[in-house]
Order: sequence, then C-alpha cells, then structure tokens
Amino acid sequence: MAISQNLEISKSFYDQVYYSNVKAMDKALKGRLHFYKLKKVFALYVPAKNERVVDLGSAWGAFSFELAPYCKQTIGVDFSETAAKFCMKRLRSSKFTNLSFVCADAQNTGLKSGCIDSIFCSDLVEHLYPAQFTAMVDECKRLLRPGGKIVIWTPHRGHILERMKNNNILLKRDPAHVDYKSMRIIVNELKSKGFEIIKNYYTESHLPLWKYIEKIGLPFFPMLRRRIAILAEKRE
Repeated sequence: MAISQNLEISKSFYDQVYYSNVKAMDKALKGRLHFYKLKKVFALYVPAKNERVVDLGSAWGAFSFELAPYCKQTIGVDFSETAAKFCMKRLRSSKFTNLSFVCADAQNTGLKSGCIDSIFCSDLVEHLYPAQFTAMVDECKRLLRPGGKIVIWTPHRGHILERMKNNNILLKRDPAHVDYKSMRIIVNELKSKGFEIIKNYYTESHLPLWKYIEKIGLPFFPMLRRRIAILAEKRE
C-alpha cells in the first residue's frame, strides 16, 4: 500500500476513532501513566526559557501544555483535525500566550526552517510507517537550528506487555501502533542524518512494584525494557 494511502487511512482513523472519546482521554491524562511519562521525558531534556519548542504528534496537547511554562514558545503539531481543534479550544481558556497548535503532518509541518531549538517526539514514532519515520527525521533536521535537540520516547517492542498486545494475549493490540522501531533503527536513522546521540537508554514502566523488577533486570532482559529514550543533537 502506498504511503499516501496509509496517511489517508490513518487520518480518518485518528479523526473518527482514536480521538473520539474525550472523556476517556481526559481520565487518562490524570492517571499514573501520564505523570510517569512527564517525569521520564523531562529526565531526557528540559528546554531553556529562551527556546522555541515543537511537540511533534501533540495529540490532545497534554505534553504541549506541560512544555509551555518552560520555554519561550511551544508549538503543538498533529495531523488530526479532531485533536487540533480540541487543543485550540482548550488553549482559549488557558493562561498561556506562548503556546499554539498547528494541524499538519509530521513529515511536512510547514514551519520555518532552522528556527526551532528542540523537538519532542513523545509516543509518536510507533505511529509511523518506516518511510514516514525517515521523512519525519528529515523534517526535524530541517526545522532545528544547529545544535538543536530532538527527544524520542517510544515503546520497546520486545517488552513482555508489547509482545502480549501484538499477539492479542489478554491485552488488545493498539491498531495505531503500525511499526515499532528498535533502538538500533532509531539511532542509525538519526546518525545517518547528521545527529549526534547524546543519550540513549531503556526505561522501566510505571506499574507499581513491577517497575522495580524491570529497573533491575532491563540491562539484561529485553522483555523488561518498557520504553526507548533518546536525546540527539543536530550537528550538520
């Protein structure tokens, strides 16, 4: 199937299905997983007050709203019109004047070249087909100034829960997760486009008690590696 066809199918799915249950998403944003994600992603990188930041694949805008207090300007980008409209509605009742949302493709945001200091791709790359991921990295390189940072946070496909979900064992597969990238694939793609890897490691999950087992065992057992965490810097 052509990439353009994949994009159209995905857009329809996200607009009509994935972002249709506002109440469920609102509940999720107040849960343990949300705060775990914030802690772990900010452990990778915290933008400075003078930075212009893009939250690529901003979805409901949860991370965009968390980024806004830290930096000069935050732009949330998502190609779902449903998600973008929800974020813009929420923004109108917020206190932020340095936050905006754009409905655009991660492969072609339409933003000005070389004007962004850091880009956060949090729970995004697993939603992209391989060719789309390559195009996304190209777009990030275009947007970032020299020395700009890219943060990638994504599920590890070898983790026991992801294996169970992908095989519909007790847990349901997420149809939006079309292609899990390995640490090697992501790192090699970034390096091939002139990025220098600053940090790359696996993290444990947010699950009570189980997370301590994962933290001890993840250096040795792939099925205990819950997430991939990467920070890279544009050099070329």
